[in-house]
Amino acid sequence: MIRADLIVDGIADLATLADGPVPRVEEAMSELGRIPEAALAADGGRFVFVGTSRELRREVRLRSAGRRVDAQGGSVVPGFVDAHTHVLFAGSRPGETTQKVRGASYAEIARHGGGLFATVRATRAASDALLLEETARRLRGLAAGGSTTVETKSGYALTADGELRLLRLLARLRRRSGLNLVPTFLGAHAVPPEYADRADDYVELVVRTMLPAVASEGLARFCDVFCEPGFFTVEQAGRILRAAAALGLRPKIHADEFVFSGGTRLAAEVGATSADHLLESRPRDWAALAAAGVTAVLLPVTPFASMVAKPGLGRAMVDEGVAVALGSDCSPNSWVEAMPVVLAHAVYGARLTPAEALTAATVNAAHALGEDERAGQIAVGRPADLALFDLPSVEELGYRIDPVPTLILRQGKPVPSR
Repeated sequence: MIRADLIVDGIADLATLADGPVPRVEEAMSELGRIPEAALAADGGRFVFVGTSRELRREVRLRSAGRRVDAQGGSVVPGFVDAHTHVLFAGSRPGETTQKVRGASYAEIARHGGGLFATVRATRAASDALLLEETARRLRGLAAGGSTTVETKSGYALTADGELRLLRLLARLRRRSGLNLVPTFLGAHAVPPEYADRADDYVELVVRTMLPAVASEGLARFCDVFCEPGFFTVEQAGRILRAAAALGLRPKIHADEFVFSGGTRLAAEVGATSADHLLESRPRDWAALAAAGVTAVLLPVTPFASMVAKPGLGRAMVDEGVAVALGSDCSPNSWVEAMPVVLAHAVYGARLTPAEALTAATVNAAHALGEDERAGQIAVGRPADLALFDLPSVEELGYRIDPVPTLILRQGKPVPSR
């Protein structure tokens, strides 16, 4: 008999995402491992039973102090994995929305000292207490949407001491939020004003000073670079990513978001874990990603927020055999915290099916973060992370624009949320 300190019963539709290859590609992206009339049990923060309600009654007993949850005919999915966020920052930029409506691009706003650089100024000036308070509030918003694993980048300080400060705050945010936060160093988010017209000198600072400090303290798992004209060239990005890899930091890259520059191809050449954005990437580069095993992380709310929508991009990549994952890109430029909204944009904008979008936001996103064994699937032995929705079928996710979970568990415990 299986003993459990948590039972979730009365589930109309359970998507385990536990069957099939990792990552999922092509037709396998529609394999959700669904179980009707399902139940779950966990003990000590890990799943000990996954099956039908009838099997549960035969095989599982709840401990005397355990908890039983009635899903009341709702649907359960793995806790969402948000594969790309810039959630660690101070301030906001609502005034830029008017500039965008009037035709200003992201790069134009940045060139005039706004955009990313406005957030850099606010973040540099913020105290640790303020950064912790504001970021914890956003993480609660992400949790309220069902996310239990969240990639979290630095990148809004652009100084050696400032970037290290941001990464050091993540340990405190992890304890405060209860979420699984995956740290990424993004010192090469932009060339700071102090290095205007001296981008190569800043690259030297990143390579010679920042990266060794990040690696020696074990502050990040990944190194990311914003490879885009006006930010970092393919050559500069390649130098940073190869230096990071030599120090044990796995490469990621913001690539080909605004114009085609070759960043997607670079991701394949350096064996990046993921290449993100990719709005202006080309089919021949998608084939290179697929061949190199690089996951494409799509951020479907970002082009919507930037008013540069590229419909159908996800559909074309899936059909090309690329492993596709999703991220919110939660940031001052595209401030979205609810992953169900991201799934809806992936369906209605990027043209993924609802099943593909769910796969992209769970098992494939976990793969993009190196969290294959810890997130994105519901299976015996794995952390008991899940989101329960008052929906009759998991097919409603992606179809409905903004469903809200009624219960979010991280390692079997409710996640603090709004």
